[in-house]
Amino acid sequence: MSEQKIEGTCIAGEEGVYTAGRAGHIRSFVLRQGRVSNAQQRYYEDMMPKIGIPYAAARLDLDAVFGRSSDIAPKIFEIGCGMGETSYAIAAANPQNDYLGLEVHTPGVGSLCKLVAEGGITNLRICQHDAVEVLRDMIGPETLSGVHIFFPDPWPKARHHKRRLIQPPLVATLVAKLKPGGYIHCATDWENYAEQMLAVLSAEPALQNTAADYAPRPEYRPLTKFEQRGLRLGHGVWDLVFRKK
Repeated sequence: MSEQKIEGTCIAGEEGVYTAGRAGHIRSFVLRQGRVSNAQQRYYEDMMPKIGIPYAAARLDLDAVFGRSSDIAPKIFEIGCGMGETSYAIAAANPQNDYLGLEVHTPGVGSLCKLVAEGGITNLRICQHDAVEVLRDMIGPETLSGVHIFFPDPWPKARHHKRRLIQPPLVATLVAKLKPGGYIHCATDWENYAEQMLAVLSAEPALQNTAADYAPRPEYRPLTKFEQRGLRLGHGVWDLVFRKK
């Protein structure tokens, strides 16, 4: 993983309670044993019954989950919340939207639960499960207004590129779940992965790039301290924002 990695995703990390479903695809994450702090565990146990969305092979009614219609509050889907700082900051700054974040690693879920509890926001829910299965089984067609995929594991070795999350089948699935005009926003600090993302997203006929190639960082995506440090050291960060035609 990149030394200047900003946010872990549901792609790699420590330990989680994720239970495999009927996969049928190459996993883009590896669950490793890792330490869950006392605070993370406490907030996890307290908050997940309140804001957690259990995986089920059945359609999820997002309007019912958040208690308001998508016509009033657009639904944004995030793959990989990491430790939750960015997910929380975006949701807190945009109360007009509802956010469903996916993360398989318990330390990250617990950390995000803590942020939500302390901040008192009500427009964020968490699902601790494989995003591919959640998209396939739980998210209806033309349901989402946006998708965030920030700093997924780059799987830097060439023999592991097949494990990268951004692949044509996933992009096609995301497009089917997006409303017309909905967007996919990816960000990475690995130039080689940025090039692959650009190629894969550009090859999807239902998507249109909002920039000539890479987009300026949208204001809603905050800079993390790791990103700021990386930029000071001259490391690149590439944002891509595509919209459904």
